[in-house]
Amino acid sequence: MTKPIADVAVNTWEFLREPMIKPTGFREYDARWRFPDEINLPGMTALGLGLGTQMHLRGIEPVIAVGNDYRDYSLSVKQALIIGLMQAGIHVKDIGPALSPMAYFSQFHLDAPAVAMVTASHNPNGWTGVKMGFERPVTHGPDEMAQLRDIVLNGEGVARDGGKYERVDGVREAYIADLVQGYKMQRKLKVVCAAGNGTASAFAPDILEAMGVEVIRSHCDLDYTFPNYNPNPEAMEMLHDMADTVKESGADLALGFDGDGDRCGVVDNTGDEIFADKVGVILARDWAKTHPGATFVADVKSTGLYASDPELQKYDIKADYWKTGHSHMKRRVRDTGALAGFEKSGHYFLAGDIGRGYDCGMRVAVEICKLMDRNPDMSMSDLKDALPKTHSTPTMSPYAADTEKYEILGRIVEKLQGKDTLGGRPVKEVVTVNGARVILDNGGWGLVRASSNTPNLVVVCESPESQSELRAIFEDLDAVIRTEPGVGEYDQKI
Repeated sequence: MTKPIADVAVNTWEFLREPMIKPTGFREYDARWRFPDEINLPGMTALGLGLGTQMHLRGIEPVIAVGNDYRDYSLSVKQALIIGLMQAGIHVKDIGPALSPMAYFSQFHLDAPAVAMVTASHNPNGWTGVKMGFERPVTHGPDEMAQLRDIVLNGEGVARDGGKYERVDGVREAYIADLVQGYKMQRKLKVVCAAGNGTASAFAPDILEAMGVEVIRSHCDLDYTFPNYNPNPEAMEMLHDMADTVKESGADLALGFDGDGDRCGVVDNTGDEIFADKVGVILARDWAKTHPGATFVADVKSTGLYASDPELQKYDIKADYWKTGHSHMKRRVRDTGALAGFEKSGHYFLAGDIGRGYDCGMRVAVEICKLMDRNPDMSMSDLKDALPKTHSTPTMSPYAADTEKYEILGRIVEKLQGKDTLGGRPVKEVVTVNGARVILDNGGWGLVRASSNTPNLVVVCESPESQSELRAIFEDLDAVIRTEPGVGEYDQKI
């Protein structure tokens, strides 16, 4: 295989022939680039050849399910990837346009040993990438990504005979049937379904209606220009739009989905946006009754309630805080035998008798509707208000270059480990499993970590006391972050 070039000018002879791949696109647990500025189509073919070579090196049967999200360039990117996979001697089962969780489902449905999903996830248009995995339900983690990066960038892909292409129809229908499983709501439930005109538009309304839910469609017409907003239920723009629609329609709640459908955002009946980690606690409380002693994994950005909530403690629930990132969380849920995992960004990893362990926004939407059915006398705001009160920030992302962010983070972590107080309260512990989560004596905390997918740091804070304490925690944490000149402005603040 020809060694890829890191930088080739667009609209040149070389750009149409030579593989161009920016090395920083290989991230902790998936691959992501601006297209075509950081990867071209020959570069995507080189990635496919490298991925197929990795399958052979790891003894994986040479069969892979491949899908793509609904963007105007995703089909051509997928086809370039498929060419590379076939060059490597891989039998490609093309499931067509898909959600990421539909692609993960296809591994089980088709008994495929590997999966590759072409998607930029929640990133705006102009981005592309691949989520991939060999060991269902988990996907590539840092070790697998490092090996793949080296194979591709060093030109170590090996062409083999035996490549094959197969179009596979019917996976979408099987995926929807598997989610619904004939369940019919007993309670009348009106739900705003918000898809931001992304891929989930072709799935979420049909799934909810099949359960007997009355659906208010919000931006559910497929349109890859995303004319209203980028589908990302962690962004306040989308959440505010969902809240407005709830108030206008009198709906019981709103469910919103990101660009590839592996995340779900929730707004209650009053129009309050509920961060996903709090939704997770609501679900955990309900499941704890039927699964006492269960373990729930939460990412380091999530609320401290998984460990401190008296209702969960009553059922001997075990909280396990782990690294942010869908691959990290999937592995942790599997390795600990957890019933579920929750990420503040809106990824839910349901296992045991409620899921297969991969993140699926549609699955959690189904489970939220079932939760409402099991609690017919309670509204979503009632369930939210029953939680112990905490004050938390949105997920904030100050800029830090991909080439510098981990070194910057290392210095920030070192400085935070030397602090005795934050926000005027004594520091109880600094957890460094993923950046630094500074835990205070009253259970409040502040987190800084590096984003695995974008050139940013990630900052989140929580106080069990007050909004003023929350602001004090953030200001002290931000003062340490600001000692690094390579850190830019926040995308949003409290």
